[in-house]
Amino acid sequence: MRHTAEIDRDRAFTAKLGDRGLFPHLTPLVYVNHAGISPPSRPVRLAMMALLDDYAAQGAAAFPAWYAQRLRLREKLGRLIGAEGEDIALVQSTTRGLTDIALCLPWRPRDRVILFDGEFPANVTPWQRAAEIFGLEVVFLPLGGFADGSGSGLAQLEGELERGARLVAVSAVQFQTGLRMPLAAIGALCRAHGAELCVDAVQAVGATPVDVEAAGVDYLACGGHKWLMGLEGTGFLYVRRERLPSLRPAVAGWLSHEDAVSFLLQGPGKLRYDRPIRQRADFVEGGNLNAAGFAGLEAAVDLILQIGVERIHEHANRFLDPLEEALRERGWESLRPGDPALRGCSLGVRPPGGAPVVELYRELTRLGIACAIPDGVLRFSPHWPNALDEWEQVLLSVDEALSRVRNG
Repeated sequence: MRHTAEIDRDRAFTAKLGDRGLFPHLTPLVYVNHAGISPPSRPVRLAMMALLDDYAAQGAAAFPAWYAQRLRLREKLGRLIGAEGEDIALVQSTTRGLTDIALCLPWRPRDRVILFDGEFPANVTPWQRAAEIFGLEVVFLPLGGFADGSGSGLAQLEGELERGARLVAVSAVQFQTGLRMPLAAIGALCRAHGAELCVDAVQAVGATPVDVEAAGVDYLACGGHKWLMGLEGTGFLYVRRERLPSLRPAVAGWLSHEDAVSFLLQGPGKLRYDRPIRQRADFVEGGNLNAAGFAGLEAAVDLILQIGVERIHEHANRFLDPLEEALRERGWESLRPGDPALRGCSLGVRPPGGAPVVELYRELTRLGIACAIPDGVLRFSPHWPNALDEWEQVLLSVDEALSRVRNG
């Protein structure tokens, strides 16, 4: 008799904009915290259960089928960013992917790394550690000139690049404000001045279009638990093929070698320690992976590919447009860029009159609105399952939360 998970695994699931029917366990009235952690859908849960059932039944004999699944996943992740599957490595998080690059680049003493104030720490700490280890210089630039339409952000970046820089590290979308960075323009400046471009894409991939070829991205890291709607402990790293020969395999493990597992399968005399490290992005996969998590991630990515990232991006911003307007009318300060071309899928706001954000967040949580408060900014981040009219409930709850906080 087939297990329920095996039967459900074979069913085709359909993702529909504005329909959260694939999230039967989700309890908040409105879930707008996809920039934080997305809840797993039914297909994600069933895919993970299918893997567990398979391993429970077969043990090691289940491995080949799920190894092939990870090959499929790399190809699908590549499609999301305009890359080939062989240029994708599976990693546990954005941080791990960025750290791998920071440790493997062939740094020279006093190489300069350009970062930006306001970045999430995952895109700062690895470069700071590399600076400590390899004797690098870290330069921070402000983000303000990118959102105001003045062009001063790119001008400042070019000024620093003219002084010489080895690498620019930037987020595709900023985590507090939803500012979509002009990656193509940044990439063009990097190429013109001989710098490499590394992108933290965790606030973009799955809901905001990213094209590594069009933008000239050299490295990109992304976690799977936000806009990709997978689980924590999953993610991927992209490496431009031309950059591979110069990388030093500082993070390699036993599975990083060519023909790494033949000694386990082909009889005696195959155990060797001199096999070369693979010249592919997946050399960073030095040991066993989160197999169940990556099974779930493929199911999540399948739903995103069904709808299309462009449509998801449009849908999320159609949700945010009237919410932002209504909050502005009530005296809230919006941090969302005015230019639609510079918008991700988040709306960050500050309350009127200096109302305490932490208390507002607590009241919104009690009222069934799942949101976030990164560094004191109240952030709403809808995704494809959010119905467009849910913004009205968010607004009503914001009004009620503000009233409760003020009336104490």
